[in-house]
Amino acid sequence: MNHELSAQEIAQYRQDGFIIKENFLTPEELSAWRDAVEKAVAKRNGHKMPDRKEVYGKGDDADKEYYDNVFDQLLNLWQDNEGVRNIMLDERLGKMAAQLSGADGIRIWHDQALIKKPWSNPTSWHLDTPYWSFSDRRALSIWVALDDATYENGCLFFIPGSYHQTTFENPGIGKNMGAIFNTYPAFRQTKSVAAPMKAGSCSFHNGLTIHGANPNMTPGYRRAMTCAYMPDGNTYNGIQNILSDEYVARLQVGDPLNDEAQNPLIYSR
Repeated sequence: MNHELSAQEIAQYRQDGFIIKENFLTPEELSAWRDAVEKAVAKRNGHKMPDRKEVYGKGDDADKEYYDNVFDQLLNLWQDNEGVRNIMLDERLGKMAAQLSGADGIRIWHDQALIKKPWSNPTSWHLDTPYWSFSDRRALSIWVALDDATYENGCLFFIPGSYHQTTFENPGIGKNMGAIFNTYPAFRQTKSVAAPMKAGSCSFHNGLTIHGANPNMTPGYRRAMTCAYMPDGNTYNGIQNILSDEYVARLQVGDPLNDEAQNPLIYSR
């Protein structure tokens, strides 16, 4: 794993809100990641989360049909698959997230397999952190390409520097590709940066960096394995997101999010 970060890479991330790291995984590691994710996804049988019964592709209204064809999103695979668990709890990933974000400790918020199926819809411009159960401007994600991510099959795009000015207001992933620019009009004329990647490469991006993805205009899949990271010390903001009903019932706004079974600490300075 090409896990060492240079001072230049850290500086670029803090300027732009994202970096791309080519050849992040060795061919052997890429094969192991693919195998683990394939087995974990198959085990889920379409269920989005370990403890919820939502299944992709089972709705019949037009909106659900559209959103189900943006990507398949299967979360917290680390919780019910040992192979993914071994990958996601790797301290080296946590150290990279800490170096980029400036946090002293890093917890997993959630992992997720993001699978753009053949002929799938675009992922509209959006932010990540406003969905989550904590509010921290340092939160970030890794995005690892399991297949080549190309212009044709749905590679990521970023609005550089946007995270310095965005807030926790977010129109979300909708049918209007550019809705976020009604919320953040200052970036309407900003040139986006495409992030095509070879399989085994990765990107990191801040959760408040505006980003999106092309549609998949091919008969093949564009698979990625990602993980969202929460700086240690964060507290509950009242948004349930991935948290179970049982866990939320025990929480009050302001309570620490430090349950090792839900959000394990994978790195501490």
